[in-house]
Amino acid sequence: MEGVSVRKIKKICVFCGANSGKDVAFVNAAFHLGEVLGKRKIDLVYGGGKLGLMGCVSTAVAQHERQVLGIIPSAFTINNLVGETCGKEIKVATMQERLVMMMELSDAFIALPSGFGTLEELFQMISWAQLSIHNKPIGVLNINGFFNGLLSFVDHAVKQEFITPRARKILISATTADELVDKLQAFRFEADPALSKLKWSPSSSQKEKLDLTLRL
Repeated sequence: MEGVSVRKIKKICVFCGANSGKDVAFVNAAFHLGEVLGKRKIDLVYGGGKLGLMGCVSTAVAQHERQVLGIIPSAFTINNLVGETCGKEIKVATMQERLVMMMELSDAFIALPSGFGTLEELFQMISWAQLSIHNKPIGVLNINGFFNGLLSFVDHAVKQEFITPRARKILISATTADELVDKLQAFRFEADPALSKLKWSPSSSQKEKLDLTLRL
């Protein structure tokens, strides 16, 4: 559309779990998301392994001959806990190191239905965007209304003035993979004037990594 800038997205990080969920619709949607990424020539960054929805989306992307990168804590590789990663694998020492690397290597983020781990990753990435640590789009694929309660809670927090309307725009949602990717590409980041002035210095231990010790 004329006058609307489209963000170039080459790699999307997908947050999802090692479980498939109760409804087969979750599995189907994960495979379809992988197909959409593959057809759009978008590579995948994910948490590694082949279990649950992680295995579904990574397999579908690989079948479309796109690059798949799994970033996995070494502890998960002991006794083949989560299965073999579909594609290239990078082992890290901690969960935090994993999330930092995901942020740095991805152009956008999508969360699929899952549990506490995925929710932690989702909200950590949102809070980092709010702090202007990154300006990349973040969305949830709201399959069969899975995220309705979560989105209602976030809107409630806005009404109660714990989340600003500007910050609320960080979290995108859609019910189909194509719609969500379109929204991610059209996303325009609105930095908070005060938080955007924060200076994030390199870590003393890793000069090319951000110091992400500040928490909201």
